[in-house]
Amino acid sequence: MAIPVALQMYTLRDQASADFRGALADVARIGYAGVELAGTGGLTAPEMAKVLSDLGLKCAGSHEGMDRLESDFNAVVDFQKEIGNSFVVIPWLAEERRKGAAGWIETAGKMTEIGHMLAEEGLQLCYHNHSFEFEKFDGQYGLDLLYANSCPDAVQAELDTYWVKHGGEDPIEYINRYAGRAPLIHIKDMAAGEDRAFAEIGEGILDMPGIFEAAKKAGSAWMIVEQDTCKRPPIESVKLSFDNIKKMGFA
Repeated sequence: MAIPVALQMYTLRDQASADFRGALADVARIGYAGVELAGTGGLTAPEMAKVLSDLGLKCAGSHEGMDRLESDFNAVVDFQKEIGNSFVVIPWLAEERRKGAAGWIETAGKMTEIGHMLAEEGLQLCYHNHSFEFEKFDGQYGLDLLYANSCPDAVQAELDTYWVKHGGEDPIEYINRYAGRAPLIHIKDMAAGEDRAFAEIGEGILDMPGIFEAAKKAGSAWMIVEQDTCKRPPIESVKLSFDNIKKMGFA
């Protein structure tokens, strides 16, 4: 069976800031099975749960900063449980949390603590990479230090295909490396050219069919489309990405 495909709402951030419900409705009309949140558009948990249910959308995950998880843990948990979300994703690490190998190892320990706390509430912690994680310390990338020094059950991966490639590595190899530990895959394509611009799925240079097949073998639960910046109106970009995924036979 195909892995369900969601959209990271950050892609539609301008539209969503003006009309969050309308943006969600457009995502549902395109055919996405779910959304990943990067903000709530001011909706309360009951409001979010209702609009998602009314539109037939699932919550594939929610981005929450590590600072907020440390300072407002209960509020994060209550919101996610009410909207039916299972995956809490740390989307970024401040520089002070990743200074050298020791910084990565210390952060891995803190994430493990948070991950165990979330697990007690029935939630899974994941970490979303960019490309700064592909700096080596004592011969190991920061990203690999993070996963090597954290509990696999407590800290899992949301691998971002564009940023793995941007960091100089093969996204398929990284999905294979963390098979069983990567429930969420951010699928982003990269345009040809030296500027390595973001591209709609199927319009760039990444082996998207290979990525989908690797994710299936790895047991991933969601494929999540995200395009940080778009050269056409973002709603057109997310529709083109979804249409191309359908043409590939993965939606």
